[in-house]
Amino acid sequence: MATRFDPFQEMDRVLAQVLASDRASATMPMDLYRDGDHYVLHVDLPGADPGTIDVSVDDRTLTIRAQRSARTEHDVQWLAKERPVGQYARQLTVGRGLALDRISATYTDGVLTLTVPVAEEARPRRIEVQHGAASTPIEAGATAD
Repeated sequence: MATRFDPFQEMDRVLAQVLASDRASATMPMDLYRDGDHYVLHVDLPGADPGTIDVSVDDRTLTIRAQRSARTEHDVQWLAKERPVGQYARQLTVGRGLALDRISATYTDGVLTLTVPVAEEARPRRIEVQHGAASTPIEAGATAD
């Protein structure tokens, strides 16, 4: 029985695996919503070491970084190794009107949650309209002298 040999098939498989691993390690899925006077950002960081999570703000850029280390089992034969390792990073440009100095962050069950308050000056408020008491009504047909 003859078998067909494709020398590029294995190279394609390895290359696809490497590229998929790089893309997977760079992804950081997130949800963002507004809840009253603050925004809430949930970022998936499964398996990230909590000590490597870094959240910083520089001007209007919010940066989130985390590291997922490779497992170091020795003398094992890997049958599948699909979980990405390496540095995660994501940058978001945020608009004006947020209290960036009051961001709070928690990391629970592989999810980083950031709470970003809306700045006091950017919150909606009602403006009271003053009514003038000494206004003179204009009558129809009146002429100005």
